[in-house]
Amino acid sequence: PLAVPPWGTEWPAKEDPAAAFLAQQESEIAGIQNDEAFAILDGDAVDGVKNGEYYQETISQMDRLQSEPESIGKWREGQTERLEALDANSRKQKAEWKEKAIKELDEWYARQDEQLQKTKANNRAAEEAFVNDIEESSPGTEWERVARLCDFNPKSSKQAKDVSRMRSVLISLKQAPLVY
Repeated sequence: PLAVPPWGTEWPAKEDPAAAFLAQQESEIAGIQNDEAFAILDGDAVDGVKNGEYYQETISQMDRLQSEPESIGKWREGQTERLEALDANSRKQKAEWKEKAIKELDEWYARQDEQLQKTKANNRAAEEAFVNDIEESSPGTEWERVARLCDFNPKSSKQAKDVSRMRSVLISLKQAPLVY
């Protein structure tokens, strides 16, 4: 880069982007301040009309623009009524479902209690029979008790392991018990 412009000429002036932006903003602000709305708010007369009169006229124009047609107003009211009816219906249905759920839950608890009582009674009876069976054991009947506990039907067993050898040993011991 050259530090000096060539042969006595001056460097062209560079435009400062920040200064250009600020100048543009100032001109826009000046244009806004000269606008009628600010003149009205400041209380100045515009075209011979004072602030209050112009303001009332502006409000009436805005009301006309913002007012909605009668059909839209009727629709809005009808829609509000329909939504309220749907809300009431959904609250009623929710209450009915809640009552139904509470009733079904109470029935389920009753069935569970009944099933639990049956299971307890069956377990007590099975325990009592088991204790009586143990107390009644006499010498030489051990293999008969084992045979009652074992399933000797090969087709009913769905086990993956082959237990035929164990079954044959138990059958032979049942037929000819060991003597001590």
